[in-house]
Amino acid sequence: MNQITPTPKIEIIPSNAPFSEAQRSWLNGFFAGLLSDATPLSAGQGAAVMDGAAGDDGEAPWHDQTLPIADRMKLAEGRPLRRRMMAAMAQQDCGQCGYDCHNYSEAIASKSEARLNLCVPGGKETARMLKALYEEVDKAPAAPSSTPAATPALPAIVAEPGRSRDNPIAATFLSRRLLNKPGSEKETWHIEFDLSGCGLDYVVGDSFGIFARNDIGLVDQIIALLGASHTTKVNGKTLREVLIDDVSLSPAPDSLFELISFITGGAQREKARALAQGEDPDGDAATLDVMAVLQKFSGVRPHPEAFVEALEPLQPRLYSISSSHNATPGKLSLTVDCVRYVINKRRRLGLASTFLAERIKPGDELKVYVQKAHGFALPADPKTPIIMIGPGTGIAPFRAFLLDRRATGAPGKNWLFFGHQRSDCDFFYADELNAMKTSGLLTRLSLAWSRDGDKKFYVQDRMREVGREVWTWLAEGANLYICGDAKRMAKDVERALVDIVAQFGARSTDEAVSFVAELKKKGRFQQDVY
Repeated sequence: MNQITPTPKIEIIPSNAPFSEAQRSWLNGFFAGLLSDATPLSAGQGAAVMDGAAGDDGEAPWHDQTLPIADRMKLAEGRPLRRRMMAAMAQQDCGQCGYDCHNYSEAIASKSEARLNLCVPGGKETARMLKALYEEVDKAPAAPSSTPAATPALPAIVAEPGRSRDNPIAATFLSRRLLNKPGSEKETWHIEFDLSGCGLDYVVGDSFGIFARNDIGLVDQIIALLGASHTTKVNGKTLREVLIDDVSLSPAPDSLFELISFITGGAQREKARALAQGEDPDGDAATLDVMAVLQKFSGVRPHPEAFVEALEPLQPRLYSISSSHNATPGKLSLTVDCVRYVINKRRRLGLASTFLAERIKPGDELKVYVQKAHGFALPADPKTPIIMIGPGTGIAPFRAFLLDRRATGAPGKNWLFFGHQRSDCDFFYADELNAMKTSGLLTRLSLAWSRDGDKKFYVQDRMREVGREVWTWLAEGANLYICGDAKRMAKDVERALVDIVAQFGARSTDEAVSFVAELKKKGRFQQDVY
């Protein structure tokens, strides 16, 4: 009997592609069948097929959420559609949409995801750009005739409860305590949850997704402006219940302006149409939340059901976790800045921050999930030194890092840079951090206070003061982390780091920039910025 030699398995989908083993197996089989009559592809060629159009080198110069979207799109000109979608999102990989940016763009392009408004940081601008790009999906070149007319769907991915925004779980709110002392201009809370009932765990560096509820006072004002009743039935619930739990009330979506343009006329119709197209006829578009729109078009009263259908779904909010499961299993904490501001004499409230600060009571349950971090984690080797730069609420993941390293007995050195406005009222977790310093867990603690002196002084200024020591730690193999504001702080810290490398590492500015870029590529420079 002749022995049949098995055909070598062709790995078209590389092992580092963003698919599960089941998906990789399915895709390898599909492409192997599709290409069975063609010249076999190597694994490298398979990766090139997946990467898209020729000339797409995979780099992301638009990976900067501080760049205006027009500039990001210009950087993406000539790239494949999925790349331009990622540029519209700024490729932040924050996870709030439930994907990373690559997978979100792939899902949109393949029409497996119809929701174009999930990019929370990008907001309206990103949603509008994705809508425009989505129109190109149907204009893409037709598939080759050898391609089957219809192909089976990818295996469905059902996340475990509490591991996805689409499958949240109930956790219990435990407590809150104010971190600022009298005299502070800020309002920052330490928030604690009990996870023991739901069995959810996490790793330091992960984020916690919260489904907050809208303020009932705001909801009732909106109902009054509609001239409707609280008990009007919409989608099987009362109007009040829907507005509290299900829809976003800020900012106003384009679809609300479209609805208003359909039920009004004259100058109001023209204004509504202009706003729906992203124009700003009265110079107030940036301030228009749902209630402000009803006030602006005060003579227009949409039917409650049509009104609700015109609003966006209420999105979860993500916060960096400030505790360690290894240190306090069954409990989780956040460090949350409360957002309150005034526009046109009307007090506005941050949705989730004020929900956590004042509207939820100990013992209440809320929907939550853990968002796994993308490239923000403690080093695999516990002996690796770490430098953490986290002013304000940016301290959250670094408190978690320190608690975790203490709980696991990690021997690596730890250096924290923390800063805020005033030392006497804005030194978050002062007792904890000083105790860590005394015990030796916190090798160095460098502080910066921007309002204590005549001249503002920030964490990047403190870094420059101790630049030689920063360079020594980096030369010894330390990992460096930044958490906090992306638009100013993170850029200023990175600029200071380049200057330190140039000065104490005896490099030119260009060489220092390349050195820092190499730290990022190797995972030794990680950021959690927003």
